[in-house]
Amino acid sequence: MLESLKNIRVTDGDAVTTEHIRLALTAGSFVYDEGATQVFEPTGATTYVEQGQPTRGEWYLDDNGRFCSFWPPTYRACYDLQWIVEDGRIAGLRFTELGRGSHFDGRYR
Repeated sequence: MLESLKNIRVTDGDAVTTEHIRLALTAGSFVYDEGATQVFEPTGATTYVEQGQPTRGEWYLDDNGRFCSFWPPTYRACYDLQWIVEDGRIAGLRFTELGRGSHFDGRYR
């Protein structure tokens, strides 16, 4: 488990509370099922790399305390976040897009 997450007690599928979103996103880089990677910086910048091609975007918490991202020039989406817990340790996050229901899993590298 990542050192910065060691004091968080959750089970698989628990919602990431607003107070933990920033920590959960910036605790480490993510790798997704298809091999893409992503880093969320404390400054609100994010870099998504797919097949060697980086894309820069921004992330933030909206007025309701939900995680949202913006990808220039126009794509904006908000997500519910759930913890992925495997063998008793936090392994990553599940991102579920609000209004669309699509989801993807990111595991800490």
